[in-house]
Amino acid sequence: MSQSIKFNAEIHRNRAASDNLANALSYAQTQDGALQNIQKGLDRYSELAVLGMDPTKSADDIRNYSNEGEQIFGALIVYFDQNRTNFNGVPLFDSSLDVTIDGEGDTFQMPALSTVAIFSNGIIANGGVVGNQSNVDGAKADIESLAAARAQVGSTIARLKMESETLSVLNENLTAANSRIEDVDVAQESTTLARANILTQSGTAMLAQANTLPQSVLRLLG
Repeated sequence: MSQSIKFNAEIHRNRAASDNLANALSYAQTQDGALQNIQKGLDRYSELAVLGMDPTKSADDIRNYSNEGEQIFGALIVYFDQNRTNFNGVPLFDSSLDVTIDGEGDTFQMPALSTVAIFSNGIIANGGVVGNQSNVDGAKADIESLAAARAQVGSTIARLKMESETLSVLNENLTAANSRIEDVDVAQESTTLARANILTQSGTAMLAQANTLPQSVLRLLG
């Protein structure tokens, strides 16, 4: 019973840790979704930056490219403010999280991602205007920083999934071990019951036979 109590407590703690890991995984996946959105904006912005350098385009054409570039810049600047994007009130960026990975309270630190670092040397430094080499170089620098950030998030997601699978296997084994302690062995108990029934029936038959013999003797004497 003592061992079973400890197993049950550990199983419940591990389930709580599994919930924490699942929430952390959702957080990291939300981070990656935000980075994908930034990636789309930077891809288009870099394209516009090159199109804006076309000498065969008219001033109106260049203005149209710049207008679109400024709109994309305005959408991307939201991510520069790290408090504008959050997950259940927890900032998605520039916030490292200590995630519980087991029932003993051990943690894994999810590294912080900084959107400020992504944009620090790129389009924000150039003001978001398209049509010159600085904008092309700035967009390329931001895309390189973004690629590194997405690789970091991908590594975190892989780690969280591995920790979750490890915890799941541990709980399965603990549950099986606890079952051997608490649960009845149906096959063994069925065999014991059958043996007891046979012994009872044999004893009853022997008693019946023992009672019959004296009665037969009395009938012969009578």
